[in-house]
Amino acid sequence: MKKKLNITLVIDQFGETSNGTTVTTRRLAENLTKRGHHVRIVTSSDIEDDDVYVVKKFNLPILKDIIASQGMQLAIPVKSTMVKAFEKSDVVHFLMPFRLSKKGKELCDKMNIASTAAFHVQPENITSTLSLGKVKPLTEFIYYDFRRFYNKFDHIHCPSNMIKHELEKRNYTANLHVISNGITPSFTQQNVEKPEELKDKYIILMIARFSKEKRQDLLIKAIGKSKYNEKIQLILCGKGPWEKHLQKLSKKYLKNSAIFKFVSQQELQKIINYSDLYVHSSDFDIEAIGCMEAFTCGLVPIISDNKLVATNQFALTDKCLFKTGNYKDLKNKIEYMIENPQIKNELSTQYIESSKKYEIEKCIDQMEEMFYQAYEENLKKNLKTEMNKKSFK
Repeated sequence: MKKKLNITLVIDQFGETSNGTTVTTRRLAENLTKRGHHVRIVTSSDIEDDDVYVVKKFNLPILKDIIASQGMQLAIPVKSTMVKAFEKSDVVHFLMPFRLSKKGKELCDKMNIASTAAFHVQPENITSTLSLGKVKPLTEFIYYDFRRFYNKFDHIHCPSNMIKHELEKRNYTANLHVISNGITPSFTQQNVEKPEELKDKYIILMIARFSKEKRQDLLIKAIGKSKYNEKIQLILCGKGPWEKHLQKLSKKYLKNSAIFKFVSQQELQKIINYSDLYVHSSDFDIEAIGCMEAFTCGLVPIISDNKLVATNQFALTDKCLFKTGNYKDLKNKIEYMIENPQIKNELSTQYIESSKKYEIEKCIDQMEEMFYQAYEENLKKNLKTEMNKKSFK
């Protein structure tokens, strides 16, 4: 039986947020702890816990506001705090490629501690946030800048095949482990009644941060141009800087103004289970947990076919894909699902079955395997170094 590991997770923000990386990291920590591993956290979030080591927040005014609009908070490394957290660690896992992680990696190497990293920050999301999404040289520069950090590792967690291929194309040299972030068992098909005021509506759901690259605007326009506009009720779950803009578009295009909600996981499960269709219109996504949670409950998705959207790997038929950026094609796919309930019901059953491979227990198995591999390789490396020192003497 393998020893239980002391695992330290380094992430700029670990507090409550709409940011997907933080949400999945909290789940990772919780599930590793359940398996008997000792998990420590290094973060800038103010959490009082013996296993949480708090560093400084990054507070440069203009950048701070832009970052916060995406549900994030960056951190400033504090060496003494990080050394304390890393002591007795078997593996340190870095979740983001910023200043905190860069300093942390330096310390791990000096302290001869095994380290791994995850690729959760898609450069296209950064350029889109800055309204520079079409400036491809900037996107490539960010990939290059990230590579200088990630190529210092032997093992990188990639949440999807899509991002693995993007990294391979750009000469990232580590062992790239494709492991889904996983779906928790609480997301399952349930018989949930629609709220009284929505009983006569066809409910379309999207779960994503309210920002430009998620393209909720495209979904609003597609519904607005549909012959079923009056019948459809759109629910958008999330929060973010684009909410006011989307509310204006909703009033302009939709017969029934969209419902904007930021809800608990329990409430989200209910909404998924009383909705009729899921749409994921995003231009960029490394995995999109919200979409996975939806189809795990049997809610059929319609997804952008953009090659930079990992979510399209989930499409079981071309009727679940629409041409990226094309609201007319999205409208047609929505109308097809409304007009063919039997086909949608058959797809629902298939999606529930296909979702089993993304169960979080299976994903944690794979994460454990990566951590053990890094730990054991580091043990051998340290042993070899010690032997060489003795031989030299």
